[in-house]
Amino acid sequence: MCTAFVSIEPSAAVPVLLLSVRDEYTGRRWSPPGHHWPAQPSAVGGLDLVAGGTWLAVDPGGTGPDGPADSGPVAACLLNGFGTSAPEAARLSRGELPLLAVRGGRIDTLDLDRYDPFHLVVVRPDGARVLSWGGGTGGRLVELDLPTGLSVVLNDGPEGLAENRTASERIRTLMAARADHFRARFEGEPRPLPPLDAPGTERAWAAWLPIVTGDGLPLDAPAALVQRRDFGDGRIWGSSSISLLALGPEGVRYDFAPAPVGPGGEGWRRVEL
Repeated sequence: MCTAFVSIEPSAAVPVLLLSVRDEYTGRRWSPPGHHWPAQPSAVGGLDLVAGGTWLAVDPGGTGPDGPADSGPVAACLLNGFGTSAPEAARLSRGELPLLAVRGGRIDTLDLDRYDPFHLVVVRPDGARVLSWGGGTGGRLVELDLPTGLSVVLNDGPEGLAENRTASERIRTLMAARADHFRARFEGEPRPLPPLDAPGTERAWAAWLPIVTGDGLPLDAPAALVQRRDFGDGRIWGSSSISLLALGPEGVRYDFAPAPVGPGGEGWRRVEL
């Protein structure tokens, strides 16, 4: 149940903020953000050690399909979707999609039948777009530009309104509780204006930082953003990392922490791009 909040204020010095919490089975191994892909040296992101891709990629300069371009910074984060799974024998990892997006590749030209359902959030200093795929033969890729203001993207899609949504009442209730609680909390505090090159995550993200790190809720609370849940199959599902990105005309700032963050806020670092 990954979650992304996107704040767009075109007139602000830092127009686009992305707050992303990655959830996964806790036994799945990963490495922190870095330059993990020699074939794409400008890309930075956490490395999924199972499939080799990532859940969030950043390119500080932006690229086009034919190489470097003056398009500014770009980032893309991946959320699992609901719908029809790809055939096991033909399935490709969704972890390649954020890397493709930040190098300017076109998702709509892929053989999407080979991917399980997903939502891909692509952000630039001038806005954000969500690409949603529900799977299945004859399915369609839905693209949506996010509006000015604060938006939430869930596994049920932008604002929980994807064409393909969960059939589980429990999961739907948990997602709604999380979206409602944290939208109100973020909107109730001044929007941060993180400096793009200064150290200090706490100063950069101000009043939003304790909110995105959990807002003091227990890990098993219905509205928990940073969570741990036992769905009864012998494995534990929970939040593994938190990413905070700020994109402006002059560049991008990327702060990262493993989850859950300690009570004193230890674990945060600004990722070198």
